[in-house]
Amino acid sequence: MLPFIGMLGGIPFVNKVTPFVLGMPFVLFWFVLWVVLTSIVMAIIYRIDPDNGEGDTE
Repeated sequence: MLPFIGMLGGIPFVNKVTPFVLGMPFVLFWFVLWVVLTSIVMAIIYRIDPDNGEGDTE
């Protein structure tokens, strides 16, 4: 839920062309940042999820 809120809920606050961050308009940087953060959040969820135990055979 956090990436959804960050990406879509933040648009009204970051919908600006300037400043430029890493050569990108700020709104584009915002989207790229949340794509990377979504991957990190998914990796954390995968690590703490007890249902994905390694070595389990059914």
